[in-house]
Amino acid sequence: MARTPSTMLELGTPAPDFTLLDPVTNKQVSLADFAGKPLLVAFICNHCPYVILIKEAFTQFAKEYQDKGLEVVAINANDVANYPDDSPEKMIEDVKAFGYTFPYLFDETQQMAKAYQAACTPDFFMFDAEHNLYYRGQFDDARPNTDIPVTGKDMKNAADRLLAGKDAPEAQKASLGCNIKWKAGNEPVYA
Repeated sequence: MARTPSTMLELGTPAPDFTLLDPVTNKQVSLADFAGKPLLVAFICNHCPYVILIKEAFTQFAKEYQDKGLEVVAINANDVANYPDDSPEKMIEDVKAFGYTFPYLFDETQQMAKAYQAACTPDFFMFDAEHNLYYRGQFDDARPNTDIPVTGKDMKNAADRLLAGKDAPEAQKASLGCNIKWKAGNEPVYA
């Protein structure tokens, strides 16, 4: 695993449009499905220790904040040929095991990960109701092999501010995790 920070896409950037498969329902989910609603897009996967560390807390966060009006969608863009634990079949198992209340989509071509300039798992992008980037950064300070508890404080602070109509948090720390597992020859070059 290569410890990789998020790219910190510029605030105000419009959400790139997506239409991706939800392996659980076998239906396509699009950005348009969340029109007029604030939206958190999370790039995650099944096997990354950084994601595994926060999975339960993130699932709880999603349930709580979906009830408050924040839509949530997760995307897995990893190369499943080389990382079969991230296959759509295994994604379905993860949804059931953790009780995801949000769509967990498969970005087989990795084009959405590139469009969002996602670099790691987990990588978070929170958009306002007009789908302009409001927050991009870490869930909290917890990392594998540290004693820092998983609280979701950074994500909760951003979501609370967004839903209350306040300005975005000034301090936004890059997320840190495993690099997205790019297909050979598909690695992006972010400026």
